[in-house]
Amino acid sequence: MPNKTIEILGTPIKPGKSYRLTLNIAKLHTRSNIEIPIIVSRGKVDGPSILLTGGIHGNEINGVEIVRSIIIGKYHKPSKGMVICIPVVNVFGFINQTRQFPDGRDLNRVFPGNNRGSLASRFAYYIMKEIIPHIDYGIDYHTGGNARFNIAQIRMDPKNKECLQLARIFGAPFILESKNKENTFRDVCVKKGKTILLFEGGKSMFSDDQITAYGVAGALRVMHHLGVRDFQKELSDVKYLQKESILLESSRWVRATYSGMYRPNVGLGDYVEKGEVIASISDPFGDFEKFIKARSPGYVICVNHSPIVNQGDAILHISQKASKR
Repeated sequence: MPNKTIEILGTPIKPGKSYRLTLNIAKLHTRSNIEIPIIVSRGKVDGPSILLTGGIHGNEINGVEIVRSIIIGKYHKPSKGMVICIPVVNVFGFINQTRQFPDGRDLNRVFPGNNRGSLASRFAYYIMKEIIPHIDYGIDYHTGGNARFNIAQIRMDPKNKECLQLARIFGAPFILESKNKENTFRDVCVKKGKTILLFEGGKSMFSDDQITAYGVAGALRVMHHLGVRDFQKELSDVKYLQKESILLESSRWVRATYSGMYRPNVGLGDYVEKGEVIASISDPFGDFEKFIKARSPGYVICVNHSPIVNQGDAILHISQKASKR
């Protein structure tokens, strides 16, 4: 039986109990409190602690839906260790349906934060101070920005062998080797000795059932592997998600060479050959139509869904180093 005292946000977390805590560090300009709900569940037996986060960017709804689905399914209640869920990290952005904090900053670029800094920086500081010391692992759920739809994928630092192992266990269609960016949530947590998986799937202001299914099943696989809880029965019902992940060493964006009406010729997960026509751009008056060809072979891991693009817009994200299965 566990005997270590755990206290989060001033609340003792007892074995076998679940709690809904509140992180409250700021008010709206109307003086209304902005409260960030944090759901904490502790097993009766000691074990690893895992954090599940969504909505660091307030308009990335699919990540919020994944963590919500884990809670509503009661999958967040462990037999061993502890599970902390923050479905909406950036409540400010979620309310306004925007990526940023009210101060205009990207929360995921200001970690570890400063208690005397900007609003976003102060919030990052309290997340790092109050929550992160209590975790061993984390899964941070994100989506593509604007109209860019990401295929379900895990991004991880290729130097971290445990992270790669957990990424394979998660079971998303693709694993993309991605170095940690300075001042991101993942970067700062890793520097503090935490193992963090970054999930990308779907697009902002949109919720896709298959992306949600991948996100939930991946969390269950990871928790099952870590011994947090036995999810063998639950995972037996998602056999279509069991195929092996494809590891991608690098990727590159294809950008629009013209402004106009855009039509992709390929879909998510497609493998394209060098020289293959992957998109076309035309003007609305029938004067021209330009075809865009793949500059190298690879898998399509993101497709821009916008029907109109400007020159230089990112339209397709294609892996650079991966052989066709």
